[in-house]
Amino acid sequence: MKRRDFLKYSVSLPLAATATVNHSAPSREHMQPEKSDRDTVTLFVAGDVMTGRGIDQALPHPGDPRIFEPYSRSAHDYIRLAEQAHGRIPRPVDFTWIWGDALAALERAVPAVRIINLETAVTRRGSPWPRKGIQYRMNPENIPCLTAAAIDCCVLANNHVLDWGYPGLEETLSSLADAGLATAGAGADRATAQAPAVLTLPGSGRVLVIAGGVRSSGIPSGWAATNERPGLYLLEDLSNDTVRDIAALVQAHKRAGDLVVVSLHWGSNWGYPIPVAHRRFAHALIGEADVDLVYGHSSHHPLGMEIYQGKPILYGCGDLINDYEGISGHEEYRSELALLYLVTLEQASGELVSLELVPLRRRRFSLQRADRDDIEWLGKMLARESRLPGARITPSVNASLRLEWT
Repeated sequence: MKRRDFLKYSVSLPLAATATVNHSAPSREHMQPEKSDRDTVTLFVAGDVMTGRGIDQALPHPGDPRIFEPYSRSAHDYIRLAEQAHGRIPRPVDFTWIWGDALAALERAVPAVRIINLETAVTRRGSPWPRKGIQYRMNPENIPCLTAAAIDCCVLANNHVLDWGYPGLEETLSSLADAGLATAGAGADRATAQAPAVLTLPGSGRVLVIAGGVRSSGIPSGWAATNERPGLYLLEDLSNDTVRDIAALVQAHKRAGDLVVVSLHWGSNWGYPIPVAHRRFAHALIGEADVDLVYGHSSHHPLGMEIYQGKPILYGCGDLINDYEGISGHEEYRSELALLYLVTLEQASGELVSLELVPLRRRRFSLQRADRDDIEWLGKMLARESRLPGARITPSVNASLRLEWT
């Protein structure tokens, strides 16, 4: 079965400009800070984590398998396709299964904060959003698959969290809160959707997570939260006015010792070029809104990176967990490969100290360590698509990739 048949209703808008690698001497704003014994904070950030549909059916408490897609009426179809591709999936799998080898990598890295884009509703309630075509949901009883990886924050400003309407969103928010998971990017009204998740760091300081979505990722305009209606923090555009809105949020909440992460669900599912508007917006968030890490997602594969004024921009982290195995199409992007992003920042300045990438691949709904060829392919792709003057991406111990500079 072709991926384009199953994912026909995913948004895939053309991108405006191609990312380039600048091989000239680094300018001051792109210089990387030297490693030192400064007080640092390591963050784990991940792209799309989709634990609904087929994965929900493989977990210990499968919900209603009915879906209402043009090419399928049962979430079991996605298990069947994955098993045809890579072999039998034992059912039920335990809650750690979907993370596989990622758990050992996270245990070794010991990140202070773990943030994912949770791209599914967590609900038994609601009805499919009219004319949307694809709906993801996970039974709330399967939330231990998130806590198994000690996730701290789920960003929700994406194009699937309202798949089951406002009752589904309400249960998603309450279920995650009951499990002790912070959320950002969705809420009972606009102010709540815009409010940052506040994650306390050991010792002192906090990480503030602001999450917004852009319509280019497929978010319906009717999902925007208003003063009277629940929904998402939907960015009207990527203009200077929107930068000022986010800057006002940062100014209202940031204290000395805090780090600010802005998570953005934007852009199409496929393709490497970074739109000029995305690049300008990310630069402005760092340069004008006092943001320390810009972290994007929506593409089904990783995109290039950039360091701007000493701070990292991850334009697209790709999918981490999904149920797409066995669906063909777009093979040139190697979308079966995934990355864990381990970003270490200096707490006082927010500047990048180190960046480690852990390559993985999805097999039987579980994450496995990528092999040498996969790691080499990912390293070359990231070097080609990123703007990292004066730096390079190299293989390191533990079968990882690291950003290195002189």
